[in-house]
Amino acid sequence: MPRRTKIIATLGPASEPEETLRAMIEAGCDVVRLNLAHGTVGQAIERMRLVRRLAAETGRVVGILADLPGPKVRLTEFVEGGMVLHEGDTVSVAPGTDRSGPDGLWVDYPLLIDDVGPGDVLTVGDGGVALRVTSNDGVSLKATVSGEGLMQGRPGLHIPSDRLTMGTPTAEDLYFLDALVEEGVDMIGMSFVRSAHDIRRVGVEPPPRGPLIVAKIETRAAVENLEGILEVAGAVMVARGDLGIECGIEELPHLQKSIIRSCIASGRPVITATQMLESMVHAAAPTRAEITDVANAIFDGTSAVMLSGETAVGHDPVEVVATMSRIAERADAEFDYEAWPRGIRNLRRTAATSVESSITDAISGAAWRAATELDVAAIVCVSDTGFTVRSIARFRPSMGIIGLSPSQRTVNQLSLSWGVTPMGAPSQNDDSKVDDLATRVRDSGHVRSGDLIAVVWGSGIGVRKTDTVRLLRVP
Repeated sequence: MPRRTKIIATLGPASEPEETLRAMIEAGCDVVRLNLAHGTVGQAIERMRLVRRLAAETGRVVGILADLPGPKVRLTEFVEGGMVLHEGDTVSVAPGTDRSGPDGLWVDYPLLIDDVGPGDVLTVGDGGVALRVTSNDGVSLKATVSGEGLMQGRPGLHIPSDRLTMGTPTAEDLYFLDALVEEGVDMIGMSFVRSAHDIRRVGVEPPPRGPLIVAKIETRAAVENLEGILEVAGAVMVARGDLGIECGIEELPHLQKSIIRSCIASGRPVITATQMLESMVHAAAPTRAEITDVANAIFDGTSAVMLSGETAVGHDPVEVVATMSRIAERADAEFDYEAWPRGIRNLRRTAATSVESSITDAISGAAWRAATELDVAAIVCVSDTGFTVRSIARFRPSMGIIGLSPSQRTVNQLSLSWGVTPMGAPSQNDDSKVDDLATRVRDSGHVRSGDLIAVVWGSGIGVRKTDTVRLLRVP
């Protein structure tokens, strides 16, 4: 069985060389993530063009996810050699541009003093060190250190989302957004989303004219407002780093499962991210716990698993992707395809948001049932926007899903959807061209002459509605 769960790999210094990136794509990278917190707009565009060229040369569909910086707060550069913070130390924290060190910690956020007060806990970096604020004199904060660690570079400083004035998208986000939408980026990752209103403020056209918006769930407010976010977002990322800080690490596994279930209920692709194979930044193989973590995310129904530092700065990005691909393929083989659809009925929304979504829900369910009962070779979904394809993918069928679209951006966006092989195709909105599409899929090597396939599509160009299913033998 070919791998169904998609792999996202973050581009960085370790993976930017052309031959390394080419090898990552060949090893199984489905989506390349550009972390816009590092680098300029010009550099991001150059990287996008490199990914496009290498995808074309390797004959693979590779989506591009540009992750906006968001309202990220960072400490200033630490003094040379860094500084160790010890449990119980008292430190001064203030807005400024001086180098952080023994004389104080400086923060690149002017509103720090306004937003933070006694009793608040600020977390440094990945959460190993926390600063409990004891006083605020209007100029600086005094805080007591919990934990211990060497501070180097410019680590992030997590401020509780309900205390942070700065919202998303930021002015910097919108600057990046304008340039990358013009360049034709496939997906945009929005950091620090707290409500559907944050996503509406982006103001881009819906797919396929615009990018698919990926809402990063990393705040308590986002968890509480998830249903509203799912109505306007194209996909969701379970950003486990900040989410674990905001809500507590003991809550994280339960939140992950709940978010994944909600995304599947809404027909939205869902990404599980952060520290999936973290040990492979330095080690040649992942830990047993990491392998189990990846497999369990797949058993929960995640659409994609994401690699961050593992491929951005790791010592062997290509081997990381290959390892993730092997783990995912093995987990996909053990996925409970029979039990999953029984649970889907309980996950699906009780009240449809529109007549179109009700029709899609009914037809995609009927297509899955017919395909399963007749053991078809593949489900072929035709869609301008990708809506039809994603509606089928939530059923996690045991047979392959071929996603056909006349829009190249939609084809690229489908690289994120579970179990979908994306392909370009002429516009299709009537029954007369179905045999031609079956021939196209046959010639691509995904089915053979004589195979029974199910073809699903929506009547009407650009309409977010799936209303037709046909079963036929491949010519």
